[in-house]
Amino acid sequence: MVKRFLASEQGTAFLSKLAAGYIRLVYGTSTVVREPEDTDAKLFDQHPQILAMWHGQFMLLPNLKPERPAEVKAMVSRHGDAELIGDVLRRFGMDLIRGAGAGKRKRNRGGATAMRESLRALEAGATVAMTADVPPGPARRAGTGIATLSAKSGRPVVPFAIATSRAVKLSTWSAFTINLPFSTLAIVIGDPVAPPRSEDPADIEAGRKAIEQALAETTARAYALAGAADPLSPEEKAKPGAALKTYRLATQLAAPVAPLLLAWRTRKGKEERDRRPERYGIAGTPRPSGFLVWFHAASVGETNAALPLIEHIAQARPDIRILLTTATVTSARHARMRLPQGAIHQYVPLDRTSYLKRFLDHWRPDLAVLVESEVWPNLVLETKATGIPLLLINARMSGPSYKRWRRRPGMSRPIFSAFDLVLAQNERLAEQMAQLGAPKSYAAGNLKADAPPPPVDAAAKADLSAAFWGRPVWLAASTHPGEDEIVGAAHAKIKETLPDIATIIVPRHPERGTAIAETLRSRGLKVTMRSQGGSIDANTDVYVADTIGELGVFYALTPVAFIGGSLVKHGGQNPVEAIKLGAAVLAGPHVHNFREMYADLLKAGGAREVADAATLADAVLDLLQNEVARKEVHAKAEACVAMMTGAMPKTLEAIEAYFPEKVPLQHAS
Repeated sequence: MVKRFLASEQGTAFLSKLAAGYIRLVYGTSTVVREPEDTDAKLFDQHPQILAMWHGQFMLLPNLKPERPAEVKAMVSRHGDAELIGDVLRRFGMDLIRGAGAGKRKRNRGGATAMRESLRALEAGATVAMTADVPPGPARRAGTGIATLSAKSGRPVVPFAIATSRAVKLSTWSAFTINLPFSTLAIVIGDPVAPPRSEDPADIEAGRKAIEQALAETTARAYALAGAADPLSPEEKAKPGAALKTYRLATQLAAPVAPLLLAWRTRKGKEERDRRPERYGIAGTPRPSGFLVWFHAASVGETNAALPLIEHIAQARPDIRILLTTATVTSARHARMRLPQGAIHQYVPLDRTSYLKRFLDHWRPDLAVLVESEVWPNLVLETKATGIPLLLINARMSGPSYKRWRRRPGMSRPIFSAFDLVLAQNERLAEQMAQLGAPKSYAAGNLKADAPPPPVDAAAKADLSAAFWGRPVWLAASTHPGEDEIVGAAHAKIKETLPDIATIIVPRHPERGTAIAETLRSRGLKVTMRSQGGSIDANTDVYVADTIGELGVFYALTPVAFIGGSLVKHGGQNPVEAIKLGAAVLAGPHVHNFREMYADLLKAGGAREVADAATLADAVLDLLQNEVARKEVHAKAEACVAMMTGAMPKTLEAIEAYFPEKVPLQHAS
């Protein structure tokens, strides 16, 4: 009943009356300081003008100047909470313009209507008040809307800020601030920002940056006068919240568990016994002299994304030393096979402060480059504490992970603000990284679209092709637990139509080979394991290729490839490698780790989605039996991948900007 009342018109009127009274209370009980001293005069010096503030700082706006010499209209969005905000503004004699920019969201929030109404209001002689940053953020980044309004109207933007010495910060995207009574209340009116010279995109962007800079300076000055800390200043964003403090303490207290964990992982084949000291930060080799770049990639996928960069740097800048750390046995073996001469591989230390300090003290990297989603709190914070430039490249994040980070700003802001630069796989991810606190976040594209395909051993491919005796064959690549049984069931269904069908399974983690074989044999299938040197004959149903570094051979061998990690909720694996080696691609619905990539492929007809054993079998049969359809799917996929490329040069340019100047060779005179 109370909830229903508060949602009604009567409830909105009641709450707005309370809010207006509270605003007057804050002003009435606080000591007001102003800059300049006569802020009232400066406030409307440029009338009609565009009054700009940051989104999280607008609570005290309505009473900024109780007796206004001119009409003021405030831009308020159309969402439910805005009804209350609008009612509060009306109580202070301000008219409304309904609508707001959509930022990066596709949903219409009335931005075009608000722009037209704002232009009419300014033409009619009214001042327009609006927030410069746009939900859902990032906070304190001015949108293009305010610069466009200034350009179209020819009216300046006047930045202002209000801060109090006592306040409560909410965990919202803009760190919305509730100002408290009995404070020092600072009001700062900044110098007007002239409108952009034209509506050309370059001029609008220059105007946007000028507005953003003016608002940043005005806000910083207001907090300084109030004697308070700005919740979104770099210093405050870097302060750990309770969750981060708890995590750091827990990792310290967990020291006795580390040996037990590593011993268990060693028994499971997930650690190399003789290299376990590296997991404690104990180096296995001396640090080379010279400028050292440290790349960190978690597993095989991230390693594959980093290797072309490493290879380019090793060739173009032989004076640069390279260290690559990974976390899995598979990626370590992969790195040993493909790293250029002179590059060093080590296992990354466990995420404990003392281990990381030991690692950093030994290696003393001059630049740290993390790949994709390897955002371990202690690793990031300890690296930042050393003053090393810290980059996150090919950055990605699943939707659920992003939501978890957003719910914990006391953890996400200190961590993501530690990165000097984030290069994300697309615009959406770049915005999300910025919203989490990254000071510089840009879309550079997906390195996996630019990476060369995995190597193909021609002799191994020829031997396998001969072993399958011309039988129809398809591949299930990078499978995860729960998928191999589905692949086995699909094989049995396909066999009803193609009795001589052969299925190849390449598990994401080769150590699962024996378990996969046992499971499929229990279902009556004849299984051969590559790791055991088993021979393929006419009765072999499934060939389990549980070896390292041979995936390229199997992509090149088979015309149809199902990409694993997608029929279970893992998030999918990279489809580009299969496409570049000639296979038509199938995948399940769970591909959120490569969301945009698969969305483009499916829309273009360059891949097909399957949901279970039955649909997987049907798709394999169709593509194996219909060569025209298979070639069409693959051709569309190739065209789609070609459109995705371009991340490599952008990423290299960003990394190389941190390198020392290349010393020219000295020639004898």
